[in-house]
Amino acid sequence: MTRHITFDALHNFRDLGGYPASDGQSVRWHRLYRSDSLGKLSSPADLERFRELGIGTVIDLRYPWEIAAKGRIPEIDGVAYHNLSIEHRPYDQAEIDPDVDPWRYLADRFAEVAEDGVAEIRQVLELVATADRPLVFHCASGKDRTGLIAALVLTLLDVPEDDIAADFALTELATPHFVADWHAANPGRTLRWPGYGRAPEDVIRHVLADLTAAHGSVRAYATGTLGIDEELIGSLRARLLAG
Repeated sequence: MTRHITFDALHNFRDLGGYPASDGQSVRWHRLYRSDSLGKLSSPADLERFRELGIGTVIDLRYPWEIAAKGRIPEIDGVAYHNLSIEHRPYDQAEIDPDVDPWRYLADRFAEVAEDGVAEIRQVLELVATADRPLVFHCASGKDRTGLIAALVLTLLDVPEDDIAADFALTELATPHFVADWHAANPGRTLRWPGYGRAPEDVIRHVLADLTAAHGSVRAYATGTLGIDEELIGSLRARLLAG
């Protein structure tokens, strides 16, 4: 099975299948995908590759103003599009102070998203649990907002933390592309933060530890703060796990 799916315009489109879960099960392949912005899909070859995946639902986690500036996936027959902006406090990663602890800083931003985006995160999980065809969720780089959703879903599927952290860090393979894209889009600006586009395991490990410290467990955050019930978690597991 192939985790990284190649597109001309995308750098970080991945299948979340294959990770081990509890009771000898594993995450199904070809059911759930994560990506950088699908607004970059425009070529006939890329659009045909996307159609071949049989995706029926796209969840765009970006701000509406990002979509207005950068575009969204073209309308495709049979594909439902949802814009659920889970982040409510924008910040410019290119301007992060190089002197701060970068991974702690990013984890704190994730904590803000987990606090502010409760309604949208719950809707995302409901869509993932009830989709009858493959689904993809994405933000701009498929790194932070996308990484948080992936970590929550995989945790609710009982995927071990080491695998969740390793999946998060796979974005590092795309970091050079993100840095190059930033320079191309920002001529004359200086990229202040040397960690731009990075996604080391430390970040998501901090995030999962923070949620556990604040709520008792990530599952308790989902069932308490997000209001996800056990029936929905059961639907998530039934749809995404195979023995």
